[in-house]
Amino acid sequence: MKVLVPVKRVVDYNVKVRVKSDGTGVDIANVKMSMNPFDEIAVEEAVRLKEKGVVTEIVAVSCGVTQCQETLRTAMAIGADRAILVECADELQPLAVAKLLKALVDKEQPGLVILGKQAIDDDCNQTGQMLAALTGLPQGTYASKVEVADGVATVTREVDGGLETLKLKLPAIVTTDLRLNEPRYVTLPNIMKAKKKTLDVVKPADLGVDVSPRIKTLKVSEPPKRGAGIKVPDVATLVAKLKNEAKVV
Repeated sequence: MKVLVPVKRVVDYNVKVRVKSDGTGVDIANVKMSMNPFDEIAVEEAVRLKEKGVVTEIVAVSCGVTQCQETLRTAMAIGADRAILVECADELQPLAVAKLLKALVDKEQPGLVILGKQAIDDDCNQTGQMLAALTGLPQGTYASKVEVADGVATVTREVDGGLETLKLKLPAIVTTDLRLNEPRYVTLPNIMKAKKKTLDVVKPADLGVDVSPRIKTLKVSEPPKRGAGIKVPDVATLVAKLKNEAKVV
């Protein structure tokens, strides 16, 4: 069975994000970039399924600028067999990415698509669901456990009331949550091996997809700075301040 794993290049989670002075977006100049952590979990899960003998091939996919090749090489160092970059310099919104992935699903015919539940840069949490809608495939979101056997994926997902277990007939789409697994450390030998693996580059036009943005960002700003805390003498004063000043009760 073939597995398709989309990965996104984002600002590293350890980096403090800075907003551009003109408020048009986030400043990524000279900023460390890395693979979206939830996508890294997705790659790890695909590799574990391959180690169990369930999966025969893992194809990593990324949509974006040329530098996304570095992210794909990381995915191949973790264990992906080959990679595809849909190269595009324009801003890619979730619907455009879902359409690109849909075209690749039609082309590659994977038995399973595993991707992160959301990216840590835009926090949209939309691509997996949109891809499921476009392809008409069953989906299991926020997966904390995935088992594949006899053409069925059993997905345990986290919901407000606890855990929910779904059975999805393959092919299917799964989005990963934080507690699904802990990605392995990428070793230097595997990084060197990844450089020799196949990485194909295509354009959105090659897939017949229009990636024009449908949402316009008006302004990006940092959250207001948090005020200094104060000490209160008793509970009555605390309640009064919460009611009259903070207006939260």
